[in-house]
Amino acid sequence: MDRSNYDPADQRTCLICGDRATGLHYGIISCEGCKGFFKRSICNKRVYRCSRDKNCEMSRKQRNRCQYCRLLKCLQMGMNRKAIREDGMPGGRNKSIGPVQITEEEIERIMSGQEFKEDAPEHTWGNNGDSDHSSPSNGASEGNQPSPASTLSSNRSVEMNGYTAALRDQYINTSMSTHYQLLPHLFSYAAQSGLLAPQPRSLYPQSHPLVLQLVAAEDLAPLATPMLIEDGYKVTQVELFALLCRLADELLFRQISWIKKLPFFCELSIEDYTCLLSSTWQELILLSCLTIYSSQIFGDLANVTAKYTPSDDELQGFSEDGMEVMERLIYLFRKFHQLKISNEEYACMKAINFLNQDIRGLSNISQLEQLNKRYWYVCQDYTEYKYPHQPKRFPEIMMCLPEIRCIAGKLVNVPLEQLPLLFKAVLHSCKSSLTSYRTGPSPCVTTSSGN
Repeated sequence: MDRSNYDPADQRTCLICGDRATGLHYGIISCEGCKGFFKRSICNKRVYRCSRDKNCEMSRKQRNRCQYCRLLKCLQMGMNRKAIREDGMPGGRNKSIGPVQITEEEIERIMSGQEFKEDAPEHTWGNNGDSDHSSPSNGASEGNQPSPASTLSSNRSVEMNGYTAALRDQYINTSMSTHYQLLPHLFSYAAQSGLLAPQPRSLYPQSHPLVLQLVAAEDLAPLATPMLIEDGYKVTQVELFALLCRLADELLFRQISWIKKLPFFCELSIEDYTCLLSSTWQELILLSCLTIYSSQIFGDLANVTAKYTPSDDELQGFSEDGMEVMERLIYLFRKFHQLKISNEEYACMKAINFLNQDIRGLSNISQLEQLNKRYWYVCQDYTEYKYPHQPKRFPEIMMCLPEIRCIAGKLVNVPLEQLPLLFKAVLHSCKSSLTSYRTGPSPCVTTSSGN
């Protein structure tokens, strides 16, 4: 876009994503979402990564899929990072300044984090009084580390970039039920050297009941939808599609029952949990299929799809969207297969994914933000305690969530008649990886004991 003829009065939509603009923010016309995203990214010194070609679509529906490309467009369109208040509080500086001209070299320094490294002192609190309305699982800091505001390192050192004293007071002084009390170590432990080796420690007492409550809300019983078939029977496309629909119905029903058992269910408004479910049900189903129900999905269902033979027309008509979803699902399956997610980790991942504050139409975003971050830290605490010799385990687990969201978003673009072939291809490709695990428990989910 040529900014030489920039006229704010003529703009009615956000220059970043096309959503309804709310005014002039940091030099350009933008919506509240992109305004907040830009501020959080700069204040928190975040470094994102693009899994594609750094040219992802930016629209209201797609803007959360790639944070790298969203920040890149903010800079390219002229958002002025120097207009953000140095104290990080609401209200920018120099509001009369319009879009800024920035060189490709400057953009690269910001996107790579080089500018932040040179300017930022070590072990300091970041400046951000703005609520982070993006899910912790959406972000990735340098080194592919996910970041809620920042993550706690395995030795519990204090690197809480993005929190101010005001935000800490907000957490500490908020009156909530006993099972929501903030883990005290988040703000009370002393800073430790980042060079120290992780020390064995106990699980923080507040984490255990929270994890147990989430696991108790899950229906871990096998799926009831029949997936057995006689030898020699040839499954048609229509029959396989009908089976997939019945499975989706059962899985959706289980998600609705799960929500009603959540420890924070009574504190959510009907409007909010309905909005959350309608926006995340595909992601929740996908996550459960890759974990707690994986033995049936990649076993029984794979046996059914193996008896379905697509026609030449079906093969020839398979779309590019279907190919991409297939490749991403196979990658994600292998990742989960490698990690062997425990029931406790799965329950936390599911809650974190469900409590997504980026969804439009929510009424109590601050409440969801607190709950999301609480379970983020509980999951990290549990994972670091249970797997002390896998320091990268928690970041790897959290990095699976944005991939699940991306797949769920692309799955809706696959024509319904192509779903049988898509599932056949994915399950066929993944089934061989499970063969050596047939004699053990569920290949992706392990049950922890003694906690």
